[in-house]
Amino acid sequence: MSLVDDGVPLAERLRPQTLEEFAGQRHLVAPGKPLARLVEARQIHSMILWGPPGTGKTTLARLLARESEMHLIAMSAVLAGVKDVREAVAVAHLNRDQGKATVLFIDEVHRFNKAQQDAFLPHVETGLLTLIGATTENPSFEVNAALLSRARIYVLKPLSVDDMKPLIQRAAAALGVSVTQAAEVAIGELADGDGRRCLNILEVAAQLSDGTVDVPQVVDSAGSKARRFDKGGDIFYEQISALHKSVRGSDPDASLYWFCRMIDGGADPIYIARRVVRMASEDIGNADPRALQITLAAWDTYERLGSPEGELAIAQAVLYLASVPKSNAVYTAFGEAMEHVRSTPSLAVPMHLRNAPTPMMKSMGYGKDYRYAHDEKDAYASGEQYFPEELGTPVYYHPTDRGLEIKIKARLERLKAVAQEKRGDRS
Repeated sequence: MSLVDDGVPLAERLRPQTLEEFAGQRHLVAPGKPLARLVEARQIHSMILWGPPGTGKTTLARLLARESEMHLIAMSAVLAGVKDVREAVAVAHLNRDQGKATVLFIDEVHRFNKAQQDAFLPHVETGLLTLIGATTENPSFEVNAALLSRARIYVLKPLSVDDMKPLIQRAAAALGVSVTQAAEVAIGELADGDGRRCLNILEVAAQLSDGTVDVPQVVDSAGSKARRFDKGGDIFYEQISALHKSVRGSDPDASLYWFCRMIDGGADPIYIARRVVRMASEDIGNADPRALQITLAAWDTYERLGSPEGELAIAQAVLYLASVPKSNAVYTAFGEAMEHVRSTPSLAVPMHLRNAPTPMMKSMGYGKDYRYAHDEKDAYASGEQYFPEELGTPVYYHPTDRGLEIKIKARLERLKAVAQEKRGDRS
């Protein structure tokens, strides 16, 4: 009998009943792996399951509770409040009186505020409740430290195409259809790591087919591919990090790939433009000062043209940054100088460096003995002191041997040699 029209989503009907049926996450559920060992021992501890949507967090929580013969209380942090937590605690007390342990499963646990998390924290600590939290967000940012210290974090990975093939085959048998090998691959690719989406695509494709699901039905049922991207969560920051590191690593093709991934996923191009400007100063700096001009021009172009035309200008800037010589000398110098300023007193500006716009200030010695560089040979006042006397002459900026900084470094070394020679003449 076909199960297509019974009203229950296919993903719900096909939830695995054992770890052997569980799709993917072999690093956790394969024999000898951490969660498999817990099931074998029939005893689980509090944990946070962290991973993208559709990777089996809820299913895994149910399996762990069932295999450990523990009572499962499930709630969603989106809908539940402190009252629901208190009710769960009351049930857990009754269970304990009857000799049964309780698992509290909280989906999207990162959405619980501090008061809600504090409501069940003492009961996790005493062992009344074994917590299994599921989250798509980095728990180190979203779950309070006290709770994290009492729970182990397990990371779930997006499902690969190979992970999904057994799932597709089980679903096809339940639906009473056959699926070609090409269609299996197409479903896996379009699902983009999400097992639930995989089953939804197959369910619709089965309805469109004449008993055999092939690539055309899969494409028609999938619509536009929904990439994993959250415009502000972990995946967002992982991808901007990949873009930045690809630029820094002088790989224009990888840089363009990550830029396109973010644009395709719905990232704000203005945000990317801002980050690209930052890259120009942090990773190219004076090795090629044109990088800063080009990135600012790209930002301005996007604001003038909008999407999609303006995105080409940002792509041009990304490729330029990835292709030119790199230097973090400006970035490093700025950091060292800021640290020095913060760790030393607010020393007075030397008198010869102060302006004297009034006769009174001039009479007080403001600007006295200042040497105007343009009146000196090569427009360089050799030996002039520009730091407060107490600091000596610290050096923060160390130009590299790349790009324009080759010439900058040579000039600074030449001026330094002139100054040393002049000091030698004075001695």
